Amino acid sequence: MVVTRFGTAADGDLAIDAPQPGLDQRRGRICPYPWTWLRQVHGARVVTVNRPGEWAGAEADAAVTTVGGACLAIQSADCAPVLLRSVDDSVIGAAHGGWRGLYDGVLEATVEAMVELGATGVVAELGPCISPSRYEFGAADLTALAMRFGPEVIAATDDGRPAFDLPAAVRSALHACGVELVGAAPPCTASDERFFSWRARSDVGRQASVTWLAE
Repeated sequence: MVVTRFGTAADGDLAIDAPQPGLDQRRGRICPYPWTWLRQVHGARVVTVNRPGEWAGAEADAAVTTVGGACLAIQSADCAPVLLRSVDDSVIGAAHGGWRGLYDGVLEATVEAMVELGATGVVAELGPCISPSRYEFGAADLTALAMRFGPEVIAATDDGRPAFDLPAAVRSALHACGVELVGAAPPCTASDERFFSWRARSDVGRQASVTWLAE
């Protein structure tokens, strides 16, 4: 059975450099298994986890596994956490979708790694992330992203400034891989104070999104 959880600020600060030993305790309350947490660098590297806790602290932005009891974790405070599973629940993945990583193909790389592990069909859930109404974006980068993902990623903020639709980019990247996005629309981290947001409130804390195969 695949278990997924999208955390909130109520779970405490799950930033990888948060004070110890409280960090381990907070992690354990969310998932009791060893965590593969990543030093996310806004890239497209994917690690394959062959034992619980393997690759903890690695510089990467996604992880995949078929191993029971291996907790895959993504930390975020506006970027898009994407949790993936094969339709037969035998392979799972977790990816950190910042705009740079999305542009570089982190979701495509994650799906490819899952297929290499035997996934014949993949679905994904999108966790709390910033909404376009709060994500003002530079024109040059926005144009490049629209060329990559389609014009649907061009949006406007509440006051009419150019904005990037991060969830639309996630949908576009997944659709290109034949992956269905399931679940409810994610809450906006910038608008909802239940979540950490770097852009809206300069929060240094991070919520965690995690998935694991129950043993």
